[in-house]
Amino acid sequence: MKHTISVLVENHSGVLSRISGLFSRRGFNIESLAVGPTHGPDVSRITIVADGDEHTVEQIEKQLNKLIEVIKVKTFEANEYLARELMIVKVSAVANRRSEIMTIADITGAKVMDITLTTMTLELCDTYAHLCRFEEVIAPYGIIEMVRTGTIAIEKGSDTFNAGK
Repeated sequence: MKHTISVLVENHSGVLSRISGLFSRRGFNIESLAVGPTHGPDVSRITIVADGDEHTVEQIEKQLNKLIEVIKVKTFEANEYLARELMIVKVSAVANRRSEIMTIADITGAKVMDITLTTMTLELCDTYAHLCRFEEVIAPYGIIEMVRTGTIAIEKGSDTFNAGK
């Protein structure tokens, strides 16, 4: 089962290395990892999607909390958070197929970032599942290159997860 874990850390060099090393040493698999700044310059937020049972997630939380630079750890429960990923995909787009690709982009909410005589580059920000479906639909046109970010997540409602709370 996939678990989404949010970690607030001190914004210092080497913190990400210590966290990924912790996962490696313990044999925990990271499926997705995204790091970014928060509204405070001294704090970064790491969103980790890890695969495992409840015991594994409990162990991950305990190990993360042992690290000095870790301020706070929270594992989100299902339906308790909003999550998104970004995908940028370059597809083969010869003249007679461009309108089809544009229709797919329009239906799925993808944006055209770049177009040449032979390619089209599309951007889509959505859930993991929607990006997977989009990839399946666009693949027959010929994916030339594709990049995806890791998942980022935020708690639903008025509750917050930040260093002050």
